[in-house]
Amino acid sequence: MIVRLFLLLFALQTASAAGEGAVVFDGGTLDGWRVQGAPCWKVIDGELVGRSDPAKKNSILWTKRKFRDFSVEVDYRISDGADSGVFLRHLNEQIQLGTSVSQKRDLTGSPYIGSKRGYPAEAKGAADVLRPDDWNRMRIEVRGDRYQVWINGVSVLDYTSDTAREKGPVGLQVHPGLEMEIRFREVTIEALDE
Repeated sequence: MIVRLFLLLFALQTASAAGEGAVVFDGGTLDGWRVQGAPCWKVIDGELVGRSDPAKKNSILWTKRKFRDFSVEVDYRISDGADSGVFLRHLNEQIQLGTSVSQKRDLTGSPYIGSKRGYPAEAKGAADVLRPDDWNRMRIEVRGDRYQVWINGVSVLDYTSDTAREKGPVGLQVHPGLEMEIRFREVTIEALDE
């Protein structure tokens, strides 16, 4: 009980520090989010957990709010071989978390731009700063068509997309077709255009 109270107070303090435009995972509920696909998302011990269902179906947890320019910061921990991502305004653009199913290697921090384009750029130096089997911190800034990514405080990507959308929600993924788990904590999404 004390731990949950601490997490809630921390989340409220983080929301206040991030500004009124922030969407923060509160450590206790999925308020402000909606599930598309399989119901693979739960809150466990103050963490947001995405775990494959028995049928290994796709599941995306979307913000109910839509954003133009924004930053998203997450602490995440991913199971070995898992494929996940942070969707940027729509289903066809994301920043990879973990091992790409199609490429069969870790492409964390790299942009995935739909199945026809795949990975048009690769995060530089991500493997050097990632902490396998531990928590990692990712920051993504989206300004117009420009995507910048930092992992554990180190800049690994500066990419301009020619298919970016102007506005949309932010999503977190449980990839279909494999058994996987990803955990998030301290999720903050802040509008930069307000």
